[in-house]
Amino acid sequence: MPGIEYFLNAVTPFALLIAVAGIVAGVVIGALPGLTATMAVAVLVPFTFGMDPGIALIALGAIYMGAIYGGAYSAILLNTPGTPSAICTTFDGYPMAKRGDGDLALTLACLASVIGGLIGGVFLLMLAPPLATVALRFGPVEYFWLALFGLTLISSLSEGSVVKGAIGGCIGLLLSTIGVAEVGGDVRFTGGSTALLGGIDVVSALIGLYCVPVLIELVATPTPHMQLTGRVASFRLVEAWRHVRAAWFNLTRSSVIGTIVGILPGAGGSIASLVSYSEARRASKHPENFGKGEPDGIIASESANNATVGGGFIPTLVLGIPGTPPDAVILGALMVQGIRVGPQLFTEQADTVYTFIYGLIIASILMLPIGLLVGRYAFQSLIRVPKALLAPSVAFMTVLGSYAVHNNTHEALQMVVIGGFAWVMGRFGFTASPIVLGLILGSIAEGGFVQGHMIGTAKGSVLMEFFGRPISMVIIVMLVLGLLYPLLSRRAKKKERVNEQ
Repeated sequence: MPGIEYFLNAVTPFALLIAVAGIVAGVVIGALPGLTATMAVAVLVPFTFGMDPGIALIALGAIYMGAIYGGAYSAILLNTPGTPSAICTTFDGYPMAKRGDGDLALTLACLASVIGGLIGGVFLLMLAPPLATVALRFGPVEYFWLALFGLTLISSLSEGSVVKGAIGGCIGLLLSTIGVAEVGGDVRFTGGSTALLGGIDVVSALIGLYCVPVLIELVATPTPHMQLTGRVASFRLVEAWRHVRAAWFNLTRSSVIGTIVGILPGAGGSIASLVSYSEARRASKHPENFGKGEPDGIIASESANNATVGGGFIPTLVLGIPGTPPDAVILGALMVQGIRVGPQLFTEQADTVYTFIYGLIIASILMLPIGLLVGRYAFQSLIRVPKALLAPSVAFMTVLGSYAVHNNTHEALQMVVIGGFAWVMGRFGFTASPIVLGLILGSIAEGGFVQGHMIGTAKGSVLMEFFGRPISMVIIVMLVLGLLYPLLSRRAKKKERVNEQ
């Protein structure tokens, strides 16, 4: 177990203040439909660049966790998930709100989110260090195969068409090649522009990909951004705690599922909540109650999607592969700060990583009072904010955020251009997450391949360098399984349909 000094770093007044501010900001943004947890992190990440890296990570983790919980507000009261992770929360949360139990549903969501976040954080604390020890054996070739394995997970990030997801990943890979090459120093695809010599700025691209399309839709849609239909009367903490205590096995199982799904790069809270919800329904003594206002459904969904926060940071910090889309944004922020994630992070910068892990666990606990108080009143306030004020305010934050990274107007322009492109692509069914995965992993794959090829040439056998190492072979097997998974799942679904007929 890491030393007490890292825990003390995480409970300094400034660290606690940052955690509280992050949770508040996350809940506020997450409560608005369409403004996802990824967008919350992307918009606010530039404001952390002046902070100590450990404190900055606490802020980003708190924003992420708060936004995941905040999504439950519109899911329960409006039947509109504030974040994709809250889709399953609508199944039972909205029926509870319609029958007058919206306050109970919100309290259940908060308790389940807190416990799920704690379990995910403890898994991060216990699993990340031993995995980092194993990852110390990774060389350039292993990182190349690992990046390719991450790219095979594009199928799980593709909402609808796997082909479109693959095309999006290729677009991200192309974007990652702009500028000076990782190895060799060749200048590529700049069009003679000196502004592109440094390549596409990761944070500006992330803000553009996730935020600009939402803003355009916000302006283009004439209807109000939300309308309150349920009621929020009071807190029903004692009653909610009785439900949670009675459903302890469902809560624990869902949190573990959420953590495991979060560890799988690219999976995310929406998949975790779907798996946990279906498992809770399958194991329930009264499955017919699910979808009609069953508290166990909310407990399963909210505990799982918050557990993915801690779980997703395991591959992000240990291997440099984002576990969830918000982790990709945070990974980009760490790269901008000059922090190299990977196994050496746990030895060379132990104070940063362990301060963050303890801070994330503390933020989970703080979310109980903050989530109940701020979430309730923030939602009631935001619902009254006219769209004419909301849209320009968010637009200002996106421009300011992309400019503030390096005080560079070219990067703000990159954000706008990439965002407009993402909106056009979105009209044709292309999503941002595969593009982000390609952009983040492209440079890792390129650097690993070039260095591995050089080492193999020096040893006299390039093939043995890429295919003769034990860890590489394990990753290659996982890569092949990742490629075959969409085909196998399609066949299984066809067989189910045939059997049903």
